[in-house]
Amino acid sequence: MGCYGIGVSRLLSAAVEQSHDENGIVWPAALAPFHVHVIPVSVKDEVQMALAHKLRLRLEEAGAEVLVDDRDERPGVKFKDADLIGIPARIVVGRDAADGKVEFVRRGSADKASLAAEEAAQRVLEMVQALRTGS
Repeated sequence: MGCYGIGVSRLLSAAVEQSHDENGIVWPAALAPFHVHVIPVSVKDEVQMALAHKLRLRLEEAGAEVLVDDRDERPGVKFKDADLIGIPARIVVGRDAADGKVEFVRRGSADKASLAAEEAAQRVLEMVQALRTGS
């Protein structure tokens, strides 16, 4: 099969070639399939799952595209898959969920911050707003 000219598949391939690291893709926010990846560490923990779904609803109502990893897998598997997929922002709902705290991580950055769930959601929404306004 041949492909001539610049097509969607070639643009995405070029973006991945330019924006990746040893762990996987680092999608530019404008091209990412989702804005944020919400990862509850334990799907068996009702508090974590409730906070993860509360965040999903809050973000989707505000127009963000959210992927929730609700698989019954070990945390390391979920984190490795998240790095491979390369969604720009990650919110990890873990042992501090009972206190309303989550971990916020920007893909491609080593910066991790423990934040109130609403503050993490606000950071994602600021990123989405910047995409919409072009700033």
